Formats: sequence, C-alpha cells, structure tokens
Amino acid sequence: MSDEACLPAQYDKRDIVRHYNNMSTRYDLWGRLTESKARARCLELAAIQDGEAVLEVAVGTGLAFQEVLRRNPSGRNEGIDLTPQMLAQAQQKAAQVGHNNYTLRLGDAYQLDYPAATFDVLINNYMFDLLPEGDFVTVLREFGRVLRPGGRLVLVNMTRAWLWHQKIWQWAYTQNPRWTGGCRGVNLTSSLQAAGFRLTQRDAISQMTLPSEAILAHKI
Repeated sequence: MSDEACLPAQYDKRDIVRHYNNMSTRYDLWGRLTESKARARCLELAAIQDGEAVLEVAVGTGLAFQEVLRRNPSGRNEGIDLTPQMLAQAQQKAAQVGHNNYTLRLGDAYQLDYPAATFDVLINNYMFDLLPEGDFVTVLREFGRVLRPGGRLVLVNMTRAWLWHQKIWQWAYTQNPRWTGGCRGVNLTSSLQAAGFRLTQRDAISQMTLPSEAILAHKI
C-alpha cells in the first residue's frame, strides 16, 4: 500500500449531500457488508475511556456513534455530518442507547464549530476517500486544532488495493464514481505528518474485497 497519489475526487459537497441523502435508508446494509470490520477496529484503536470528550466527524447513520455512546456514558459525545437524512438515522440510533450526553448536528469537517483543544478523541470513518487529495492536510489540521495535545485521531478510509481482487473497486470508480458512492482508495500517511500528527498504527482490513485502512495517530 504505497503512499502514491490517489485518483481525483469526483464528488463535490453538493454531490455528497445528494447521494448520501438518497442512500440514507439503505446505507446500513452496505456498511455492515463491507465496512463493519474496519469500523470495529476504529473503536478498538480509539480506546475510549469513560468521561472523555469525543467528536465523530461524518457520523453517517450512526453505526459507530451509537457504540461511542455505550463506551462513554459519563463523557461528552459530539457528532456532525453534512447530510440531513444520514444524521436523522444517527439520531434514531443514538436515542435507542438511552443516554442523553450527546449532541448530533449538521457540520462541516473543513470548519469545525468548536474551540481549540476541546476533545480527547476524534474519529472519522469513510470521509477522506471522498475528498480532493489537495484538501487532506487542510482538514487534518482542522482536526488537530480541536484536539488536545496528545489527543487521539482515528481514521478509517477506503485505501489502495494490496490484493489483486481488491482492484475491482478502483476500476469501478474509474467507470462510474456512483458505483462506489464517490469513494476511491487513499493513503493518509504523509498528510498526517504534514498536519502535525504522529502516526502510531495503520492496519489494513479487507471485507467483501473492499480494502480499508484504520489509522491511529496522536496530535504532537
């Protein structure tokens, strides 16, 4: 999994909102079939301790956020997403957990509406694989701004294929980005370093041939 340039992003913010609004009621099936192993690894790497301040950027339908709530019943839990219908699904899941120590709202990863050094942990699943590569460092620096010194950043993304059969996803993206939800393989190693993070761990995870990376990094 080399750190070579990724394919160009094909979705802008309006495309993302439109596509994932339409996908909101069907996304959980996709997520469980192709992403659940990587999302579970994200939560393991986050190692959330009850009482911490946790932010999830791009909560989607709340598949990870509901687990954050279960692990952090006494802490502060915040989640944002660009897409209203995905956020509505996340609200339903969060309400089922039975805790009220959380806030879910519309928000943009490029400009987080929180003061500096607010959070102990920031998690983000399957977002950078939608973004232009030239924006990676900008967004990661914004993540770093709201993390406390030494804070933990955990990322999951579709990554570059390392097995021959995983290349079907890159091929599908080149044929029609809608077939992959606008996602293509990325590698954030050099961007994390440029944004002021120390890369602690990077795991490669494959599920239903979808290649994912799960990353733990610390704010320097």
